Amino acid sequence: MGGQHGHDHSHAVVTEGNAKKLMIALALTSTFLIVEVVAGLITQSLALLSDAAHMFTDAAALAIALVAIQIAKRPADNKRTFGYQRFEILAALFNALMLFVVAIYILYEAYIRFSKPPEIQSVGMLIVATIGLVINLISMKILMSSANNSLNVKGAYLEVLSDALGSVGVIIGAVVIYFTNWYWVDTIIAVLIGFWVLPRTWVLLKQSINILLEGVPEEVDIEKLRADLLSLNGVESIHQLKVWAITSKNVHLTVHLFAPHADRNQLYRNAYEMLSHQHGISEITLQIEEDECVVHEHEHDTTHDHETQSHSH
Repeated sequence: MGGQHGHDHSHAVVTEGNAKKLMIALALTSTFLIVEVVAGLITQSLALLSDAAHMFTDAAALAIALVAIQIAKRPADNKRTFGYQRFEILAALFNALMLFVVAIYILYEAYIRFSKPPEIQSVGMLIVATIGLVINLISMKILMSSANNSLNVKGAYLEVLSDALGSVGVIIGAVVIYFTNWYWVDTIIAVLIGFWVLPRTWVLLKQSINILLEGVPEEVDIEKLRADLLSLNGVESIHQLKVWAITSKNVHLTVHLFAPHADRNQLYRNAYEMLSHQHGISEITLQIEEDECVVHEHEHDTTHDHETQSHSH
């Protein structure tokens, strides 16, 4: 029996780039947060103070995401052989939960306002909300390219996106209120924002939990992967196929290949090429066997019965 292992370090470069983007977005958001709180107190605008609360969650999400990246860079040790990379997913999970709380708060605040809409100073509200929207759009532009590569950055991006929608809502509400004095418009917009944010937050939460439970990542087609492994020259059967992720783009695979007549080195090269390029798996451990292993009675086999045969040897 023989085992071989392969990996790459491209995710380290991505992480470094993400940290810089998050730092810029955090500086912009934190600066405007202070401006918005002061403006909300001066204009006595509850809408602006509510938006400031949402902006605070943005700043917190960006700060948590940044801390997670710094912690994840710490090297592995005897206690944590994978290092601290999972902090990225914990940060994404926390950001998703925080988004849920904010969305529920928006809906609750809207319910309260329906019965007694507050008087709003629309001009000051419009000016500050417009500045807030510009800040959010700049932050979104900075984070957008990395949002698909990291659940951590995606969580921060969704926070900024939801706050940008909040700013748009405040702007529309301010314009309508200025011309009509329909204070309830602000409440309707708040409800729409809440219902827009919740489904996207649920997707982020589901992805984070799936990684923490070491489920097969959504982008990996396990049936196609199994078929591709079985189609490799010399492979007669496979077992102990395990696919999981440490972070959103750091996917691991281990598998035993029963290939009694294959050239092991060539089979390893072919398998590594196929898994890394066709399936995007960065960490690969292959065990190539000349004799079929005993599969213990209580051991879970991830392959179909017709694909594996087990006996004592």
